[in-house]
Amino acid sequence: MLFQRLFDHIPGVYFFAKDRAGHLMFASQGLLQRYRMEDDSEFIGRTDFDINPDTMAQAYVDDDKRILAGKAELIERIELWWDSQGIPDWFLVTKLPLYDRRHRVQGVMGTLRRPQEAERQLPVFQTVAKAVDIIRRDYASPLKIEEVARACGQSLRQLQRRFQSAFGITPQEFLLRTRILASMRLLEETRLTASEIASRCGFVDGSSFTQHFRRRMGISPSAYRVRR
Repeated sequence: MLFQRLFDHIPGVYFFAKDRAGHLMFASQGLLQRYRMEDDSEFIGRTDFDINPDTMAQAYVDDDKRILAGKAELIERIELWWDSQGIPDWFLVTKLPLYDRRHRVQGVMGTLRRPQEAERQLPVFQTVAKAVDIIRRDYASPLKIEEVARACGQSLRQLQRRFQSAFGITPQEFLLRTRILASMRLLEETRLTASEIASRCGFVDGSSFTQHFRRRMGISPSAYRVRR
């Protein structure tokens, strides 16, 4: 029995491991399900860029480089990952070096878990929790971050500072990434036009949607649809 199967029986905890080149070697069933994959054959050998938006994948790869160089270990850090609906949400992520028998670093292993309710009451979560909920719920509307800040009883500057501290990005970027991720699902699963997707995901128009999509994904929405 492979040890990673133990994680299939720990509720809410997901395991993964990659080699030095960033190719995925192992993943628990829970993580495969989050990526809508049926078994390991769809996962093994792929990289973060194969299964994540480029901006998110690059952040994961940058972390891996520091770990492989022996410069860092990540313990229970708040990060954006996919939730079961394909929308970015926060998870507590731990990444450690993967050693061979001669104690040489040969890869990266890690776990993800959803914060428990008690942990969500900690200040680091509470400062941005309501803003995240509003953005995740209302991203398809013409939402303004100033309105989100007011609804949270914070100034725009306070919300930006606290969001940056928790996630490493601004609330504006979180909103855009949420919209882009929602649009990716529509590109994959429907034949809606760019203008129709823009309207459903909160973009001003098809041109704005295409511009933001290309900037974060590196390709146009139409090219993404063909590639998928």
